[in-house]
Amino acid sequence: MKTGFIGIVGRPNVGKSTLMNTMLGEKIAITTDKPQTTRNNIRGIYTRIDDAEKNTGVQMIFLDTPGIHKPHNKLGEFMAESAISTFNEVDLILFLVDEKFGKGGGDKYIVEMLKNVSTPKILVINKIDSQEPEAFKEIYEEYSQMEIFDDIFGTSALKGKNVPELMNRIEEFLEEGPMYFPDGLVTDHPERFIVSEIIREKLLLYLSEEVPHGVAIEIESYKEGKNIIKIGAVIYCERKSHKGIIIGKEGKKLKGIGKAARLEIEGLLGTKVFLELWVKVKENWRDSDFALSNFGYKE
Repeated sequence: MKTGFIGIVGRPNVGKSTLMNTMLGEKIAITTDKPQTTRNNIRGIYTRIDDAEKNTGVQMIFLDTPGIHKPHNKLGEFMAESAISTFNEVDLILFLVDEKFGKGGGDKYIVEMLKNVSTPKILVINKIDSQEPEAFKEIYEEYSQMEIFDDIFGTSALKGKNVPELMNRIEEFLEEGPMYFPDGLVTDHPERFIVSEIIREKLLLYLSEEVPHGVAIEIESYKEGKNIIKIGAVIYCERKSHKGIIIGKEGKKLKGIGKAARLEIEGLLGTKVFLELWVKVKENWRDSDFALSNFGYKE
């Protein structure tokens, strides 16, 4: 059995969560077109058993990390530190890019750090479905000349193009080891965490610009009944004006967010769900050590 930990790193919004979900064949990490969607290191587990008696196959434990960016608050600092800390803690790094080197400062910053990391690295040029061949060639040649990557792959995480080939290549980097997680487990995060992330994803999708980045979700109650799970969740925002935006006229916005989240949670849990949402204001929580700790972003 070949096993190993693979860190997925890159700027915000390059498709890290989409790539992990595609490799797993199941949605574990939330995805939106907004940067900084991922706040925690999300673990996804891929297991393939070739021969149970001989214990052969592969187990890949992926760590989908927050987009590495210049922090503007303590939450941002936590997110950046979470991503950078994986560099020396994994067996392989996947560095995702989707544009020419130097177009933005983010890729330069990450590359400079990766130069000093001995962990094997694969560069993944993502979103090739929306790139012209010549543009892809330019990106490929730029990074190839750096001579710090063990391989370079072009993928479309959204459409699954070249993802199986990438996984075969990842497997070649892994060594024999124990199975860290049982077969069939796709994440070791508790259901409460996944539920809170689904609610946050719907907020990101339903709301505009700054508001969703200032929200946090707390699951206050989670009661499993015979044929239904009752969930009570609080949406915390930073301003009173944001609370009004989240609730919407006659509560319609909040109802829409709740319905979309409930339907996805039901699909995840395989049972009916009663979801109740409240909105509360906690000013400047992204710069509060106490609040960050309460919401699970800091120990």
